[in-house]
Amino acid sequence: MTEHTPSWPELPVGDWIDTLETLHRYVQIVGKVRMTQSPWLNHSWSVPLYVTSSGLGTSLVPHGNEGFEIRFDFIRHELVLSTTTGEQRTLSLLGGGSERGDGALVGGASERGGKAGPLSVAAFYREVMAMLDSVGMPVRIHATPSEIPNATPFPKDEEHEYYDGDQVHTLWRALVQSERVFSRFRSGFRGKASPVHFFWGSFDLAVTRFSGRPAPPHPGGIPNFPDEVAREAYSHEVTSCGFWPGNREAPDPIFYAYAYPTPEAFAKSKVEPKDAFWLEQLGEFALPYESVRTADDPDALVMSFIESCHRAAADLAKWDRDELECAHPDGPDWWRIKVQS
Repeated sequence: MTEHTPSWPELPVGDWIDTLETLHRYVQIVGKVRMTQSPWLNHSWSVPLYVTSSGLGTSLVPHGNEGFEIRFDFIRHELVLSTTTGEQRTLSLLGGGSERGDGALVGGASERGGKAGPLSVAAFYREVMAMLDSVGMPVRIHATPSEIPNATPFPKDEEHEYYDGDQVHTLWRALVQSERVFSRFRSGFRGKASPVHFFWGSFDLAVTRFSGRPAPPHPGGIPNFPDEVAREAYSHEVTSCGFWPGNREAPDPIFYAYAYPTPEAFAKSKVEPKDAFWLEQLGEFALPYESVRTADDPDALVMSFIESCHRAAADLAKWDRDELECAHPDGPDWWRIKVQS
């Protein structure tokens, strides 16, 4: 059991890149399983995973007349497959193979040449596919990582095999806090808004608001990401915000906020707090995670950032904010009044 970490934990910036790269690919495999089996929802909403009480999960995924759920448990460091037929499989993320509900092993170190310890991406891919086969719900995915330039296909990736449980647990704690604040932000909008969800391609937690008006076609050009998917995702005007833990090229975790299409003069907008800055290459505002973690009121700092960025973009783009936004900061209050009456 991992020891409890502070509400907004200190992140091991730089030190956890090997873990992030392996986990990114693990999560993509599970995300692609959900995407392959699920009916398409607008703006790729059938694709992401969701923050759970112990990690990340798919929610119920259809398979014929039945279904399954896959969840990462970042407290016990397991991958758990549960089906509507009562089957369960558990795969240790620290090594040791997968287990049936009755405790019998499926796959594991014996099938990896006796190797113990964290799984390579290739081994994780084989184990996940074997787990699904073993419950009678086989799935086949496009086995090339998305949004990662020059990426090795999952079945051949023996390079990425580093998994530090404490680092992964810390990431999940940061996602829990971010999801909580993003959910409050989402509730202040009565127009169309996305769930708070984790996109496994870009490896970030995000929430998006929509003006309701069509947008010009997205230019595409994202590595290993079909242009037509990008155009469908950005078919309508949006403002979006999220949390990104960083990567090898840009290791500092950030909160971000952007708009599509980007309104003229958006980059020159005065947004809060003072630590926020404009990333020209990405066309978005950023706020260092460390500024949030060390703030007297981290929640308020994140909220001031995402609200001020949305407000600046929506005003410049002439959104009907009176119609789209809620007066009450936690969303419409009618249900509290109704319950008390």
